[in-house]
Amino acid sequence: MEKKISNLTRRKFISMAGLTAAAASISPNYVFADQHRLSNDRKIRIGVIGGGFGSGFFFHEEPNCIVEAVSDLRDDRREKLMKVYKCSKSYPSLEKLILDPKIDAVFIATEAPNHHRHVMAALDAGKHVLSAVPCVMTLEDCETLRDKVKSTGLTYMMAETSYYRQNTISVRKFFQEGKFGELISAAAEYNHPGLDVLFFEGNGATTWRHGLPPMNYPTHCTSFLISVTGERLTSVSCMGWGDSSPVIKNNRYENPFWNETAFFETNQKRPFRVEVNWKGAYRGAERAEWRGSKMSFFSPHGEGGDSTIVRVSDQKRLDEGGFVQGANVVEPYKQPLWWKTDLLPKSLQHDSGHDGSHTFITHEFVDALVNNRQPTVNIYEAIAYTAPGIVAHQSALKGGECMKIPSFD
Repeated sequence: MEKKISNLTRRKFISMAGLTAAAASISPNYVFADQHRLSNDRKIRIGVIGGGFGSGFFFHEEPNCIVEAVSDLRDDRREKLMKVYKCSKSYPSLEKLILDPKIDAVFIATEAPNHHRHVMAALDAGKHVLSAVPCVMTLEDCETLRDKVKSTGLTYMMAETSYYRQNTISVRKFFQEGKFGELISAAAEYNHPGLDVLFFEGNGATTWRHGLPPMNYPTHCTSFLISVTGERLTSVSCMGWGDSSPVIKNNRYENPFWNETAFFETNQKRPFRVEVNWKGAYRGAERAEWRGSKMSFFSPHGEGGDSTIVRVSDQKRLDEGGFVQGANVVEPYKQPLWWKTDLLPKSLQHDSGHDGSHTFITHEFVDALVNNRQPTVNIYEAIAYTAPGIVAHQSALKGGECMKIPSFD
């Protein structure tokens, strides 16, 4: 069953299931509460690769998972992984780890420019793959990765944290229930001011983040809309901002921009604004706004704080100019902590990184393998989050030229 599903295109899979594209992106989360109850006694033996981001997950707490081995090029990071996951087996490289016949699947948390190469190698070695974001850095790699997943019949999932942020889970539920009415527009932003502190190692050597085009790291924004409605981004016009700072000069990406702002159109003819900002007087945030004809939802503008709901009202009021306008109802939204609920097994019902998303990602990947089903952020979803940013950056380099975004579904 696993191989048959993996070899289907996303659209064919949806059609066979009798679902619309929008419903397909929502449904997994609302059968999700029962998924761990369906799990059998099968144990997935996983290898964790990358001792930075890779150490922030909870495979050792997932009932259907055993951490078989870990790997990092650096001794200190390998030791950290072994301690976190209570694992006694380690390898000095990904290339060594994927040869281990006991390992069923791997979590690849290596540097972003290496994700495509590392995922391809793991799939060639017969391993299911969970990878950090983004899945690729070029449109050509979108195609080759998709084709590799299809040809191997193996499972691929991207560990997109914004999919499982607590307010995204709430918004997905509101959308399914029709609370927004017609969704009119959306916006998202990922602000990481001061990112340049991660541009260099202690010895002065540059890291993979040095000069990274902001829109080449778009998934924390694009997932806010796509994971809720299931629609696709079809065209984009993007503008970038840079300055004369020597810090960003001579980077491997030949990127002149610190910040980029993109205006997307979706296949539902919906406007969607996305900002990714590395520098400036911004509040650090991964947030979104969903604006509807009946209700709108606004994430907090910084770390912490309450979300806001605006509901259409029949009441009227006078504005500052004395003109009549709708007196819509504005209220704070008390965010449920979904990680405390039976959406997760008991052992994973605790807070975790990126607003509680890490335990959800851990469980979703393992449970998908145990139950021979597609994960929420499968190869088609992963590319749908990633490819629009690649095109957006090309648009910014061309002064905001409107460009079409290819489909890989």
